[in-house]
Amino acid sequence: MADDKRILNEIRHGEYIQEHGEEIWNWSSPAGKIRWARRCRLFSDFIGNSKSLVLEIGCGTGLFTKELAKTDNRIVAIDISDALIARAKQRVHAANVEFVAGNAYQSKFQPNTFDFIVGSSSLHHLEVDLALKEFSRILKPGGGIMFTEPNMMNPQVALIKNVPAIKRRAGDSPDETAFFRWGIAGKLRDCGFKDIVVVPFDFMHPAIPKSFLGIAGQFTSVIEKVPILKEIAGSLIIQCRNK
Repeated sequence: MADDKRILNEIRHGEYIQEHGEEIWNWSSPAGKIRWARRCRLFSDFIGNSKSLVLEIGCGTGLFTKELAKTDNRIVAIDISDALIARAKQRVHAANVEFVAGNAYQSKFQPNTFDFIVGSSSLHHLEVDLALKEFSRILKPGGGIMFTEPNMMNPQVALIKNVPAIKRRAGDSPDETAFFRWGIAGKLRDCGFKDIVVVPFDFMHPAIPKSFLGIAGQFTSVIEKVPILKEIAGSLIIQCRNK
């Protein structure tokens, strides 16, 4: 089945990410650290410190899990890759974190379990329609969803996701894609989610030299607010509430 093949592809990709993830995501460059810190703040602000039950989708090597664990919430972090779960457990030892190896759109969680479902660059790896249906099932009524995902309107993202040779060179898995903001908003509406907000953000390219970060930060902040231009930002913030 196509879904089975996709899952196998992601498991193999997890083994690759275990060795090369930091390099692919480029969170370690000076600009990459700024991008990473911003995402951490966004997620932490979204879930707050309300002692909620939070599901992190596609926890990978646990980079964001470690930051989520600094809140007062209980974090359940899921990934399809046993290799990545093992790496994440090495990185995160917080008492409020539980790691689960499993399929995010065919989970064993009970209905109405979670207060929040979040993920950084993970939704675009999934069969989205199946994932959203599962999220609606396991999320409490009124519960919140937030993802940061690649924006297909960005020229570099579009090339990586649609040109096979570039896709392979970039280290993508065969099935991962990116989102048009109106497209993912429509899928959320079709699944019955409400209060849907999808916003382009992040022009801070990880390759920007450290000496230019001050100017670049000011410039990118302005561009994110300019109509039309903001549509080609590198990422999307996706937020909504369960029905």
